[in-house]
Amino acid sequence: MNTIIYSIKGTITHTEPNLAVVEAGGVGFACRTTSSTLSGLQIGAEAALFTYLHVREDAMELFGFGSRDELSSFKLLISVSGVGPKAALSVLSDLSPQGFALCVASGDSKLLTRSQGIGAKIAQRIVLELKDKIDPTGNFGGDIFGDSANSAGAVGRVSGGKGNSASEAVAALSALGFTPGQAAKALEGVDRNLTTQELIKVALRKLSS
Repeated sequence: MNTIIYSIKGTITHTEPNLAVVEAGGVGFACRTTSSTLSGLQIGAEAALFTYLHVREDAMELFGFGSRDELSSFKLLISVSGVGPKAALSVLSDLSPQGFALCVASGDSKLLTRSQGIGAKIAQRIVLELKDKIDPTGNFGGDIFGDSANSAGAVGRVSGGKGNSASEAVAALSALGFTPGQAAKALEGVDRNLTTQELIKVALRKLSS
């Protein structure tokens, strides 16, 4: 049933934290959304959102996202036992789809616990259940993240093994939202013979502590 409404295009008539109302065909659709998608919306402006209809016994909620990547991330998150839509929105408000994919691929569950509603056990479950759904080409749940080589490559760099591992690790950490300075500092004193993936894991542990 969640594929009944694939997307909505209309005028933004109201916003509030994690909610946007899109008026289309004279009907106002309340879409739960992430802070990142919300930041790109303006009241009175036209917008298009990719949607997911979440059905429960006592309610139906519509979720809207500014990109297919964000929608794919959301669907994968709620497929994990114990992760509800609210917690999934929290994760995707803190991390971009590329950042989330990189976090899972590098096995960094601790970073996920920064998001509201995600405890240590749930974070570990997310990494365990979703890690195999990321591959070095950037495929995540059947979708390719990012339209640019830069964003799509963020996940691919996790595999490491070629080129300058330290530079690749800094670039990948930047995709997670850290500044190059923060990434470089986290890599200080780390063995540069490690693979890109190993460098990312070490840096994320430092940055999450």
